[in-house]
Amino acid sequence: MDKIPAGWSGMVADWAGDREAFRVPWGKAMMWIFLLSDTFIFGSFLTGYMSVRIAATAGWPNPSEVFALTIGGAKLPLILIAIMTFILITSSGTMAMAVNYAYRRERAVCARLMLATAALGATFVCMQAFEWSKLIAEGVRPWGNPEGAAQFGACFFMITGFHGLHVTAGVIYLSIVAARVRRGYYEQDGNYDIVEIAGLYWHFVDLVWVFIFALFYLW
Repeated sequence: MDKIPAGWSGMVADWAGDREAFRVPWGKAMMWIFLLSDTFIFGSFLTGYMSVRIAATAGWPNPSEVFALTIGGAKLPLILIAIMTFILITSSGTMAMAVNYAYRRERAVCARLMLATAALGATFVCMQAFEWSKLIAEGVRPWGNPEGAAQFGACFFMITGFHGLHVTAGVIYLSIVAARVRRGYYEQDGNYDIVEIAGLYWHFVDLVWVFIFALFYLW
């Protein structure tokens, strides 16, 4: 193994060459940087939403009424949102198990768990599309809202849409990695860090939903 130079020359060699900086693989470090930048974006969106809601002069729609579904003649508040949240929390569990099996080199089980995670994510997106179509049918638009403050539509569609875009990208990402795991693509070098990196992204998406759920549907 080559000796790493000391001092400034060593630091330049670490960052210029294909080495692990701070004993963290580059792929994982880049994912953390991406997630940090995404945290600032979502944080700005949610902070802006709170400011708009507090400053709104018109009445803000009641989430229990806006997001209620009528099933069997009974109006159930937030039932769809509760199911969506349960699906995402479950998907975090399957993703965590996938990472565990990846490092145990049980790639068939890992691939199945990742595909199950992607399927749960796709189900979430489909339910979100249904929620959007329901609100649009009721007259809610990004520029207006028949049930109260006009800013509600703009905030809702922008923030949930941005999150839904992340979930959709995650579904595609997990499906590609799962296919590669199943084919034994990563057996060549025995490095399954990519599964853990995909898991970091997915857990982040799930965590963001917890804040959206709390601010949009419970506040």
